[in-house]
Amino acid sequence: MNLEERIDAFVQLGKFLSGLSEESPAFMGKELEKLKSKIEECEIRNNWFTEDSINNSLLSLSNQLSSDNFNAWITPYNLSNSGEGKRVLLVMAGNIPLVGFHDFLSVIVSGNKAVVKLSSNDNILFPYLWEVLCEINPNFSNKLEYIENLKEKKFDAVIATGSDNSSKYFEYYFKNIRRIIRKNRRSVAVLNGKETDKEMKGLASDIFLYFGLGCRNVSKVFLPKGYNLNKLFEVFFPFQDIVNHKKYGNNYDYNKSIFLMGNNKLVENGFLLMKEDESLQSPVSMLFYEFYDDLEKVKDYIDENADLLQCVVSKEDVVKKNTHFGETQNPQLWDYADNVDTIEFLTSI
Repeated sequence: MNLEERIDAFVQLGKFLSGLSEESPAFMGKELEKLKSKIEECEIRNNWFTEDSINNSLLSLSNQLSSDNFNAWITPYNLSNSGEGKRVLLVMAGNIPLVGFHDFLSVIVSGNKAVVKLSSNDNILFPYLWEVLCEINPNFSNKLEYIENLKEKKFDAVIATGSDNSSKYFEYYFKNIRRIIRKNRRSVAVLNGKETDKEMKGLASDIFLYFGLGCRNVSKVFLPKGYNLNKLFEVFFPFQDIVNHKKYGNNYDYNKSIFLMGNNKLVENGFLLMKEDESLQSPVSMLFYEFYDDLEKVKDYIDENADLLQCVVSKEDVVKKNTHFGETQNPQLWDYADNVDTIEFLTSI
C-alpha cells in the first residue's frame, strides 16, 4: 500500500465523520448510524465522554483529514511508498476522546505498523474507526494490532502518553528503545485587555471544552493588573450548564469546600471557581489566574516553562508562538504534541 493510498483512506474517513455535522450530508449512512450507537456506548462507559464532547472531537478530526491538510503536512518529509515498516508501540491516554489518534495516524501514514495499548477510558471509538478504515481499504487490516501486556512483544519504537508519574516508569521500562514519552502539560492564556468579543468567547471554549481535562485546555490566565474579572464571567456564562454534569459538579463542590477550609480566597459564579495562584495546573472546575504589571516578565516565564506548556493562547504580538483564541482543541496535523515532530521521529527509526 503506497503513501497515496494510505492518505486517501484517511481522507475518506474524514468525509465519513463529516456526516455528524448538520451542515454536511450523511456519508455511508448505515455506518454513520452505527457510529452514533458507539457514541452512546462511550458515554455509558465513561461519563466524561458526553455526546457533545465526542462529536466535537470527531468533527475536529474530520476537519483535519482533508487532502489539502495532508499535502501541507506531508510534503516536507520523504516518506516511503512501500515496505513493511517498523513496529511502533502506542500507549494511549484516555483523558479526552481519541486523544491518541494523531500518533496512530502518524505511524500509519509514515508506512509503519501500530501496536496499540488502548486506555480503558477510551476503548470504543478507536476500534470502530479502525473498522471503518479497513472497510475503506482492506489493505489496512495488517497495519494494526492491539496489546494488553507491554511485556508480550518487542517493538522498534515507542510513543507513550501518561502522567508525570507513569512517564518515569515508561522512561525506565523503554530505556533501550527509541521513544517519545509524554508527560503532563498544561495550557495558559495571556490577555492584554484588548481582546475582542469573539476572542473572549473563544477563550471560554478553550477553558470549558472536554470539562478542562485536556492538556490543550487553558488552566490558567495571565491578566493585566486591575483587570475586571466580571469580563471573564460574562463570556463564561453560556457554559453555566456544565455544573449539571454529575462528575464536574462533584469536583466543583469538593474543590470549593477544600479550598474554603484552607482559608483560600476564591471567586466563583456557581459553575467555575477562580483562584489567584502561581501554579499552572488547576483542578477540574477551577481556573487559576495571576495579575501582571510587566508583560515582559510573563513572556520570560513562558519561555522558562516551555517544557510544561502545550498551548499559549494570546494575540500574536504577546508571545513568539501563540495559539489563536478558541483554537486550542482544533489543532492542525502539523501541530505536534509537546512540539515533538512525530513524523521526523518515525522516519528516523
